[in-house]
Amino acid sequence: MAIEYTWTIAQMERNTSDDFVTIVHYRVNAVDGDYTASSYGTVGYTQSEESFIPYADLTEEIVIGWVKESLGEDTVEAALASQIEAKKAPATITGMPW
Repeated sequence: MAIEYTWTIAQMERNTSDDFVTIVHYRVNAVDGDYTASSYGTVGYTQSEESFIPYADLTEEIVIGWVKESLGEDTVEAALASQIEAKKAPATITGMPW
C-alpha cells in the first residue's frame, strides 16, 4: 500500500497594515494502513512585490504550495515515510519475558 499524505494549513499570521502573510502554520499527515506519522511546523515569509497575492484571494491550495516549495515536499514526505517504516519494523521493543 502506498503512503497517503495530507497537507493542511492550521493557521496564518499576517500584518494588519497590508494583510501580508508573514507566518504559516502547517500540518502534514501520512497514513499507510494502520501506521501513521505527522509533522507540524511553521514557515516564515518576507514581503516580495512580484509574488504578492491579496489576502482575500488566497486559498489553502495556494498556501500549501508555498509551504511545499519552502520546505521541499519530497524532503518532508521522505521523513514521514521513514517514521512509518520505523514503526513497521522497530529497532527496539518493550516488554518482559514473564
